[in-house]
Amino acid sequence: MKILGIGVDIVENKRLSKLIKKKSFLLRLFTMVEIKNSKLLRDKSIYFSKKFAAKESFSKALGTGFRGGLNFKDIEILNDNLGKPYFRLNNKTKKMISKNLKVKNFDIFLSISDEKEYSIAFTIIQKKNVQ
Repeated sequence: MKILGIGVDIVENKRLSKLIKKKSFLLRLFTMVEIKNSKLLRDKSIYFSKKFAAKESFSKALGTGFRGGLNFKDIEILNDNLGKPYFRLNNKTKKMISKNLKVKNFDIFLSISDEKEYSIAFTIIQKKNVQ
């Protein structure tokens, strides 16, 4: 297996706490599923900081940042039943990975962590071995 891209991002939670008060900010950067999943949480700033850091780390692993047609809402961060975060990508983003990294089959790994003041995310895009 070959690593194709690595990205990391750190976010100051306080910075996001101010921005998420604006509905236009939330609707521009987060999917409706991500916004809906935040409804039951008391501290939304850490929730959205982690999602923001994950999206940024993905764009860095891809090697493009948010240009060339990549938008924040093209990248959705969800959690499995055990709480492990993962990316749900739309077809446009999958095609961007294939084109930019010249690979058809890939795996993406995501790790997110937070403390009182900061949230951090780390992404690896790896070529998948096909049997």
